[in-house]
Amino acid sequence: MKKVVITGALSYSGKYIAEKLINQGHEVKTITHSVNKPNPFGEKLKVELFHFDKPEKLLDSLQGSDILVNTYWVRFNHSQFNHSEAVANTKVMIEQAKKAGVKKFVHVSITNPSLSSDLEYFRGKAELEDYLIRSGLNYSIVRPAVLFGKNDILINNISWTIKHLPVAGVFGKGDYRLQPIHIDDFSDIIVEESLSGENKIVNAIGLETFTYNELITKLMEIFNLHKPLVHVSPRTGYYFGKVISFLKNDVTITREEIKGLMDNLLYVDDVPKGKIKLTEWARENKDTLGKNYASELSRRR
Repeated sequence: MKKVVITGALSYSGKYIAEKLINQGHEVKTITHSVNKPNPFGEKLKVELFHFDKPEKLLDSLQGSDILVNTYWVRFNHSQFNHSEAVANTKVMIEQAKKAGVKKFVHVSITNPSLSSDLEYFRGKAELEDYLIRSGLNYSIVRPAVLFGKNDILINNISWTIKHLPVAGVFGKGDYRLQPIHIDDFSDIIVEESLSGENKIVNAIGLETFTYNELITKLMEIFNLHKPLVHVSPRTGYYFGKVISFLKNDVTITREEIKGLMDNLLYVDDVPKGKIKLTEWARENKDTLGKNYASELSRRR
């Protein structure tokens, strides 16, 4: 049995990871900003508040832990959170994990991070990878592209637009690629890396690779919908997303996310690690997938 700390185990990916570790008999604790969220694990999951501003309290939360699984990050800059703050906070966590004697630090990154990237998301992830590697901690860095599964946001909201709008919109030519991985496969990789003694970087990509055109076309086929595939400029697509954001009180898509997608940053030339196909899962869940819009801000609140 290991003592494991997971950041954000009451949120999306952290919840799946916590469930698998608890079912294996490990002692699991989460540190989170959202201590008032429902705890589906009851007494099996101890919940403590993040203390990035008080490193000594963060150190106390990590003392005696064998493994720290870090899912903490922000998708976009907002009045309540931003990338630079997430980078600084994660560096504090790495330093306190080292002081606490944590034996393995498992860090969730992104495909194709780069210190020279003009996209703050990918540059920030690269900065943290570099910082973790140089920290001297034993590490695994897991780089997912796009997650899908029950309660996901991106694939669900793409499906929502297909189901609820008169046309299917595509940014630019739609020839850029992505490799979605199911949340179960992703969490299996995290658990495996948590218990591994090796230092490793893993590209967590799914079995299927799609161009964006292919993804939209395949989802329409699964939903038995026949709508025009309309190619729009990134600028037009962004402002259309702004309209949806206003109507849903959310941030549906950002300029950086559009550029990262169109720059093929959600694709890597590597062996797939997932086992569950998006197409098969979508068919099994076609009635609920995209039925309702999934709000990033609501989830954070």
